[in-house]
Amino acid sequence: MNFGLTFRAAKGRWMVKSSRQCSRGSIGLFVPPSPPLDPEKVKELQRISTESGIPDYRSEKVGLYARTDRKPIQHGDFLRSAPVRQRYWARNFVGWPRFSSLQPNPAHWALSNWERLGKLYWLVTQNVDALHTKAGSQRLTELHGCMHRVLCVDCGDQIPRRALQERFEALNPTWSAEAHGLAPDGDVFLTEEQVQSFQVPSCARCGGPLKPDVVFFGDTVNADKVDFVRRRVKEADSLLVVGSSLQVYSGYRFILTAREKQLPIAILNIGPTRSDELACLKLDSPCGELLPLIDPR
Repeated sequence: MNFGLTFRAAKGRWMVKSSRQCSRGSIGLFVPPSPPLDPEKVKELQRISTESGIPDYRSEKVGLYARTDRKPIQHGDFLRSAPVRQRYWARNFVGWPRFSSLQPNPAHWALSNWERLGKLYWLVTQNVDALHTKAGSQRLTELHGCMHRVLCVDCGDQIPRRALQERFEALNPTWSAEAHGLAPDGDVFLTEEQVQSFQVPSCARCGGPLKPDVVFFGDTVNADKVDFVRRRVKEADSLLVVGSSLQVYSGYRFILTAREKQLPIAILNIGPTRSDELACLKLDSPCGELLPLIDPR
């Protein structure tokens, strides 16, 4: 899930992006249906300022909640239970090759281009897939962290996710499992029988449990990071939400900050959002189709 903000700092602009809906994939498997682009609304967005193959949680008919009864892992469960960590890492191990190989879609490239032209002051994403980094975005805050990093719960030591994949392979040379579907965090669906023999390594420095450097459900975003984003919003002259229902408070709170500053708010999202009544413009279109049409110059 991504939300986007556009604002001006000095002569630049800023944007935040946070939605899996902007990840379309080659056949649009995880993108909900939407009406044709309205040229007049595109022009209006121009004046104001899930398409890579990763599903989201809440998109109507195609999100994880709509397709399955599976819920994302909870922060407390992960910390308390070794079997929960074993199940999580087994599923993540199987899903990682596909998840890590996914590439940016036209929306990611459009935002990166806006930054390169000096028209995007900052980008904030709630996604954990590193696709904005792959597209070249540098003025970026990953609000919920990134799956491409792993940290020790006890000592905080951090390693690249690809290095952990090598350790998994060394510990499980004969283990194999067939994946059934991909989740927004790179997880796949495996049976309990499949994960029972999977071996999980500990921190090489202190022996503590390892965790992806992301905010699980039930956890909170670092307060310093929240304050940093709020300061960026207050420097803005407008805000653009891209591909998010804004149901999660971690993104919605910045909409409230923008409202307090009386900033114009535009929302690009297929389906209703928590902030439609606060927006001066709402567009129901795939972001990978609409954002490349905007000329930031």
